[in-house]
Amino acid sequence: MHTVEKIGGTSMSDYKSVRDNIFLNPNLSTPYNRIFVVSAYAGVTNKLLEHKKSAQPGVYSLFADSMVDSNWQEHFKQLSVSLQKINENLFTDPEQLISANNFIEERLEDARNCLLNLQKLCQHGHFSLTSHLETVKEMLASIGEAHSAWNTALLLKNSGINACFVDLTGWRSASHMSLDERVNLAFKDLDLASCLPITTGYAHSETGLMSTFDRGYSEMTFSRIAVLTDATEAIIHKEFHLSSADPNLVGEESAVPIGRTNYDVADQLANLGMEAIHPKAAKGLRQSQIPLRVKNTFEPKHLGTLITGSYVSKSPCVEIIAGCKGIYALEVFDQAMAGNIHNYDQVILKTVQRFKGYIVSKDVNANTITHYLKASLKTIKRICEAIQDDFPEAEINQKKVAIISAIGSDMQIPGLLSKAVNALAKQQISVLSIHQAMRQVDIQFFIEEDDYDDAVRALHAELIEVHDHGDAICLAS
Repeated sequence: MHTVEKIGGTSMSDYKSVRDNIFLNPNLSTPYNRIFVVSAYAGVTNKLLEHKKSAQPGVYSLFADSMVDSNWQEHFKQLSVSLQKINENLFTDPEQLISANNFIEERLEDARNCLLNLQKLCQHGHFSLTSHLETVKEMLASIGEAHSAWNTALLLKNSGINACFVDLTGWRSASHMSLDERVNLAFKDLDLASCLPITTGYAHSETGLMSTFDRGYSEMTFSRIAVLTDATEAIIHKEFHLSSADPNLVGEESAVPIGRTNYDVADQLANLGMEAIHPKAAKGLRQSQIPLRVKNTFEPKHLGTLITGSYVSKSPCVEIIAGCKGIYALEVFDQAMAGNIHNYDQVILKTVQRFKGYIVSKDVNANTITHYLKASLKTIKRICEAIQDDFPEAEINQKKVAIISAIGSDMQIPGLLSKAVNALAKQQISVLSIHQAMRQVDIQFFIEEDDYDDAVRALHAELIEVHDHGDAICLAS
């Protein structure tokens, strides 16, 4: 009878709060019968790879962009200084600080030597750097999680907890294996009643996690551990509640924890980039009937939000207003499309897939297909050029927009759409497009990007705040 719990990077950077509120939670009778999966400290993976939002280059992107430039090596030195600075803030014992620095420096030196050797090898015409980049990315990503997990295990021993470092990174491993094999091997001999495993959020597998899950790899590791060890509950600790809207936009006094919802709602949030958990990671939990709880690290007594497969709100309601900026509406109009939409759609979808654009939503009418894409402007332009080559007579337009969704486990409310549109109209916000599926779990509004903040506040006030939900929309058990 154990739980598997994941701690996010922002929370990990506040060790004292994590220690007191999670590991040494006074509300628990024992610190054991739990497995912890930890993320890298806040900002570390950005420095190893590239910044998740701004795309500012890290070691990986600098290395990938040049075969002769040594900028990545300079960045590596800066990274080493940053990681040792983190260690200095965590360890007061000089010997433990030396041990922590030696551990991370050994990983960094191994990685640096690998990159130098690969760079030299690929200067030979028979070898291509591109074919090795995915492996490089995996190797570098693993360093951040190994750093935080190793440190945490050592720090917890200072508090009298029998913590152990579980390294799933495959560092210097002599053989490749599947993710499931690696997890089963790591936990088969651990007694969870007397040992507290601190596990790396990155796990090496023969197929590679990042190629499928990108920066959501730690959630897949977390999910598979929960499934394979038959956990009673999976818990994610974040620096905030899974709330009815972003408290920074609607105010902390207005935002309310959701409390209960289902995996369908979690999928809608993930589609917007506001992940409670990666959809593919959630799939395993859902199929194994393992509930997922999202908790606020800094409110240990709060039960958080419980996500299950079967939950539906007792009465239809909107549970959350969520969205994202930086979406490109890619509109393809062609008079010849009428009666031939499927052929156009197939070509456009293949093009979007080829350039790795992420589809958030799509609109179709008789002669127009509009895809709402999350991608860089450079990628959007390439997609437009390729589509224009395939359909020379088509008119192709692109526009940067924002998307806002009203989401709930059951939103079959008469007049809901009318209320939402009217709330936006009162704020002089024009709706560019609306999408409401028959499943009745979300309504999507596409608006001008500058109207995003006001639109979130307007919809939250009209669809959620008016009901005065109290401590949660539905209290978790």
